[in-house]
Amino acid sequence: MGTSHRSGACKRSNNGAKLIVTMILGLVFGFFVGVSFPSLSLAKIHLRPGLISTFDVPLPNTNKLSETSGLSNASRIYVPTNPRGAELLPPGIIVSETDFYLRRLWGEPSEDLKKKPRYLVTFTVGYDQRNNINAAIKKFSDDFTILLFHYDGRTTEWDQFDWSKRAIHISVKRQTKWWYAKRFLHPDVVAAYDYIFIWDEDLGVEHFHAEKYIALVDKHGLHISQPGLEPNNGLVWQMTKRRGNSEVHKDTEEKPGWCSDPNLPPCAAFVEIMAPVFSREAWRCVWHMIQNDLVHGWGLDFALRRCVEPAHEKIGVVDSQWIVHQVVSSLGSQGESENGTASRQGIRARCRNEWSIFQNRLSKADNNYLSHTRKH
Repeated sequence: MGTSHRSGACKRSNNGAKLIVTMILGLVFGFFVGVSFPSLSLAKIHLRPGLISTFDVPLPNTNKLSETSGLSNASRIYVPTNPRGAELLPPGIIVSETDFYLRRLWGEPSEDLKKKPRYLVTFTVGYDQRNNINAAIKKFSDDFTILLFHYDGRTTEWDQFDWSKRAIHISVKRQTKWWYAKRFLHPDVVAAYDYIFIWDEDLGVEHFHAEKYIALVDKHGLHISQPGLEPNNGLVWQMTKRRGNSEVHKDTEEKPGWCSDPNLPPCAAFVEIMAPVFSREAWRCVWHMIQNDLVHGWGLDFALRRCVEPAHEKIGVVDSQWIVHQVVSSLGSQGESENGTASRQGIRARCRNEWSIFQNRLSKADNNYLSHTRKH
């Protein structure tokens, strides 16, 4: 027993000596490596922004490191947070969002605006509908920025209306409102507005008041909405028909076979594309879903639900502020003047074709995404 005890003690002593020698050799080796290479400043390590957005790598608390180990601010790891394309700029100078607020050519910039409108209303218009648009815009207060997209190229004639002088006019001939929306309503451009109205020109607004409408949208938590439609004018989905006994509704009953799920379109989570209203957050998603080459927007109304959650609670129709769809095909007449032949049938055929294309793209995107997630 005594011999065994002494043998164990000797082994522990030898192991301890080896550990001390190893530590000393490591320190000496580290010293020579350090003096053999130039110093490396961690502050000058630049990581590719794509990697930063792709991988979520937890970094140590640099403030605690500085306190405990004496590291200075210059030694901290720099992670770029600038928007894509602006990595070369100092973050303090970057303004990544903008607005449609009109500015003066003189004076102090801080004094340009007496009031910042909180909402944006857009109409895609032709001059023939000027009286209807005039009546509509009178329903919107000065808390709204007014933006007109002119598909007939006529803009200066609108100055007969006083409000036209404070409105923004964008003119490109024979283009639809979704063509305009994709090119001029980028989320970073309309970020200043709580709600964005993207409306057709042929809407009767006798029973509509914009401020009251927004109050109801806020009250019921709607991120995508539309006013109720007068049920006696033209073809109207059951979901978008105005109900006379409620402020807002979010679902309906349709014909048998139309709805596979009561929480899905067209029985819920559904508004039409003639007079939609989007919250800032919802529009940021919807803008990305709008296809660059599909200009009529057919099929988009069935897919809007993907941009809010839960959709059947945050998409709805405001009954007590309602409109009439007058079904005036002004843009269709522009097609006739373009080539001298009746083209309304051709326009409608393209609408149906775009709906099919959009549905196919969406289905393919879903399948690709599911396949990718299953592999990982």
